[in-house]
Amino acid sequence: MLVLGVDPGTLVTGWGLVTCGAGGAVRHVDHGIIRTNAAAPLWDRLKVIHDALLAVAERHRPAALSLEQCFVSKNVQSALKLGHTRGVVMLAGLAVGAEIHEYTPMQIKSAVTGSGRADKHQVAEMVRVILGLSSAAPYDASDALAAALCHGAGAGVRARVPARAR
Repeated sequence: MLVLGVDPGTLVTGWGLVTCGAGGAVRHVDHGIIRTNAAAPLWDRLKVIHDALLAVAERHRPAALSLEQCFVSKNVQSALKLGHTRGVVMLAGLAVGAEIHEYTPMQIKSAVTGSGRADKHQVAEMVRVILGLSSAAPYDASDALAAALCHGAGAGVRARVPARAR
């Protein structure tokens, strides 16, 4: 199954594609980041994110799209903007028939590191190890790959990691 993971943000949105098979077998397909102009109006940034993510989804046709659940922020405006971003991300997935799945930050971190309190560096390093990447992906892309791994392989992901790398 091909899973598109997304780490939505109004300035930088990360995305990552993994295939997940029987027995927790996973393979890295591609990843990247979408940058928007901070000076542009929100609706222009949302269009950039939607169009870029739709192009990725149309090119790869994922069966599922996985992203982090919304959380309540101290800054209400930031939370609202993130909600808008999540909406255009979901629309891009729905446009190609992908099922939408949401996970808490703790579930995603735990799926790849074994700890729901892991920091971004720990997540990036474990994603690198699990997927056999030569270097860690940028944090936004590694968070997206972690979301894809969380959906596609769940707890079975850690079983593939050598004990010394945990």
